[in-house]
Amino acid sequence: MSENKPSVLFVCVHNAGRSQMGAAFLAHLGGDRVEVRSAGSAPAETVNPAVVAAMREIGIDLSAQTPKLLTTEAVQASDVVITMGCGDACPVFPGKRYLDWKLEDPAGQGLDAVRPIRNEIEQRVRELLTELGITATA
Repeated sequence: MSENKPSVLFVCVHNAGRSQMGAAFLAHLGGDRVEVRSAGSAPAETVNPAVVAAMREIGIDLSAQTPKLLTTEAVQASDVVITMGCGDACPVFPGKRYLDWKLEDPAGQGLDAVRPIRNEIEQRVRELLTELGITATA
């Protein structure tokens, strides 16, 4: 961890839903005390509109975010890599901490189906912050 500031990478296949929500929650709750990245092994064109709407409901704006391609460099630069259904597409490097969060995929789901996924991701991010020794700001 650089300068006692942990770096976390959230990965899912399309980087359009779960990983975007995870990164947004970590940035929102961890502030400048944590470095946050998200990426996908096969990024979509845009962030899932139902995910954008679900996050907007709780005051987090994802409308300007765009899915990013997972790179080896992003994994190497991260202390913790959280996979969310990317399977074997995520490169594995020794010395990195990997967490695999089994979560429903919001792809093709409506807002009512996305809300519980959003809430579960928020809970897991809060637990991660506690593990990293960071107090959530909200």
